[in-house]
Amino acid sequence: MDKKPPQTPAHSTLGLLRPSRRAVLAAAAAVPLVTILKRPANAAEFQFKYATGQDPTHPVNIRAQEAIDRIREATSGRLDIKLFPANQLGSDTDLLGQVRNGGVEIFNLSSLILATFVPLSGITSMGFAFKDYDAVWQAMDGELGKHVRAEIAKTPIMTLSKIWDNGFRHVTSSTRVIKTPEDIKGFKMRVPPAPALTSLFKAIDAAPAPINFNELYSALQTTVVEGQENPLAIIATARLYEVQKSCSLTGHVWDGYWVLGNKRAFARLPADIQAIVSRELDRSADDQRADIAALTESLQKDLSAKGLTFHTIDREPFRKVLAGTNFYAEWKEKYGSTAWDLLEKVTGKLG
Repeated sequence: MDKKPPQTPAHSTLGLLRPSRRAVLAAAAAVPLVTILKRPANAAEFQFKYATGQDPTHPVNIRAQEAIDRIREATSGRLDIKLFPANQLGSDTDLLGQVRNGGVEIFNLSSLILATFVPLSGITSMGFAFKDYDAVWQAMDGELGKHVRAEIAKTPIMTLSKIWDNGFRHVTSSTRVIKTPEDIKGFKMRVPPAPALTSLFKAIDAAPAPINFNELYSALQTTVVEGQENPLAIIATARLYEVQKSCSLTGHVWDGYWVLGNKRAFARLPADIQAIVSRELDRSADDQRADIAALTESLQKDLSAKGLTFHTIDREPFRKVLAGTNFYAEWKEKYGSTAWDLLEKVTGKLG
């Protein structure tokens, strides 16, 4: 927050140097009217909207707001960014269109949903590929992440920072306990509108139904679907435990959030402000990653207290089922050998 200027003491001699009313009017007359009306006092030179789909309490929004505050301070108020969480400005698919055309300047989006526009984005969430966070960050802060960012940059949008953490995704249910590939057969579950996840669950004989996140709670509440899959932080902040009974720790994919910017809007910013935006978003990305890591350890206990029953899963049988299908071969063909080789450098051979 900007600090108030120090108050001048009443006995200060500065008052003796105050110009006369006539001098002030004369000086004002010498300034062109267009200069006076150009920008209201204290108004920002640039104003951006920053949209997210997550609840205001999610680390994505807490850390985004901190970055926004630091950006405002570092640019002396020249860039004012307003945060719109919880799909206030539209569904994820709506907002992807808005950031492409410039209606929204910045948008936080899952790499899985971005894949509907930039297909290669989905490679970061390949089914049962990453075993742990060491592998995730090796890939995403390394060659694979760089390759994906370059592909995104071929469109009207760009990435403004390193990728943020959405977490490993787990399956929840209101009707059955999922422990083995056999348990998930025919399971009617919500997935985001993301080809990689729809393909994954079809390959293991589940019945995935693409539904936008802002419709998820009601779809579970009315049993349009039996279950869903999301990271624990989303399950907690979206209160999905209220309409689900069990959580199977499948960790079937890792998902990240790209902070996307409209290229034309970002190009209008002076170079120094561009650098500040990227620097502060990167800082918040690191903070948000640490938040998710801490939450992963605490949320299972918290959610258990709220009535959600957890089940530890052996992931290897699921991976073997996938390896026995055309799943990995088909996605390798779609993503291309260059990207696939970069993925397997970290994950080991898939399929």
